[in-house]
Amino acid sequence: MPEGDTVWQAAKRLHTALAGNVLVLSDLRVPRYATADLTGRRVLDVTPRGKHLLTRIEGGLTLHSHLRMDGSWKVYEAGQRWGGGPAHQIRAVLGTDDRTAVGYRLPVLELLRTTDEARAVGHLGPDLLGPDWDPGKALENLLRDPERPLGEALLDQRNLAGIGNVYKSELCFLLGVTPWLPVGALPVDRASQLPVIAKKLLEFNRDRPARITTGRRAPNLFVYGRAARPCPRCGTPVRTANQGDGSRERPTYWCPRCQSGPTPRPTGEHAATA
Repeated sequence: MPEGDTVWQAAKRLHTALAGNVLVLSDLRVPRYATADLTGRRVLDVTPRGKHLLTRIEGGLTLHSHLRMDGSWKVYEAGQRWGGGPAHQIRAVLGTDDRTAVGYRLPVLELLRTTDEARAVGHLGPDLLGPDWDPGKALENLLRDPERPLGEALLDQRNLAGIGNVYKSELCFLLGVTPWLPVGALPVDRASQLPVIAKKLLEFNRDRPARITTGRRAPNLFVYGRAARPCPRCGTPVRTANQGDGSRERPTYWCPRCQSGPTPRPTGEHAATA
């Protein structure tokens, strides 16, 4: 599942493969940019911004992409067979003399002026893995709506950029509260630790092929994906329910013993728990 660490890894692979090299192959397979030709231009850098990828190209252009749930960028050596999916799922191809980057199932792909990047990513909050990271600003953003459930606030990229559904569940576990707890009800000491722990989680995993939040490989996660299995800390079966703001429901996991705060009833209503 693409989150800030996954996107950071994708940017690193693309930057290593393309940056400093001239494009000899350019194919943007979306109607709006079907006639755009980037061949002959040098790739300057590939930069992650939260869950967004910015591929900057000579001539003041940026190819902006977003992976969302299913998108991916694969890098192949010259002559290597592409294997990221069927051809009809390819949305972009950028090739140099010895490397080819292929974007599969990209739900967002746009070519814009580099000076207009703010139009694509200017709404984002501080990036957990970026040079603009500001823990104080991130916490201020989260607390702006004190009645909002913590899990929803963490997923809102306008508050802080890089957290997805996995880190949402894991971070709430480490804070000892449920994802349905109103942000404003988070104890002051835990609120101050929230940005610190979030950054440590993503930095620890940005170079790892598999995420680890427990500090060990088995189990590698505390609660995410562990429905009905014992909590690694107390042994209580982990619970799961959907959480969302109405636009999209996401599976959410928590330990009913280690985490205090509201939890959803089977009907979708909320009830306070100890």
